[in-house]
Amino acid sequence: MIEIAKPVNGIKEAPLLRFLAAARKAAGIRGEVSVLLTSSRQMRTLNRVFRGKDKPTDVLSFPAVEPVSRKFAGDIAISVDIAGRNAKELGHDLEAETKVLILHGLLHLAGYDHESDKGEMARRESRLRNRLGLPLSLIERSNKPFPVSKKTKPRSSSGKRQAR
Repeated sequence: MIEIAKPVNGIKEAPLLRFLAAARKAAGIRGEVSVLLTSSRQMRTLNRVFRGKDKPTDVLSFPAVEPVSRKFAGDIAISVDIAGRNAKELGHDLEAETKVLILHGLLHLAGYDHESDKGEMARRESRLRNRLGLPLSLIERSNKPFPVSKKTKPRSSSGKRQAR
């Protein structure tokens, strides 16, 4: 299920639902997953409440609790504001960036944690990204600076991304 709480140009539900199904299967997730596309303001609230960090982030994952996790794997929340900025800076469209964030969130739901797994999630994300035809993953770009534009300084997409 995909809920678009903040509609934006470049985001259509049907292609994202197809991608979600394919990426879920590729990541080995059996349970259903819901994806919320929302504003940076809402993401800041979620990040503050669930992670104690008072700032917006691009993607958060909320794994389901054990009794229901076989049927429902969890939730993913994505800031379309941040996704839009990153897509523009990286030179691809918003749909592609949203798919990158969905894949990253799915891997967290599958139990991966790039902050503590010695590169296991990065390797898995890179393989799946290639298989699914996506641009650089979040982990891959955290090791490379964004291209420098006249309006922005380089920055990386780093930091913990899951709410556990």
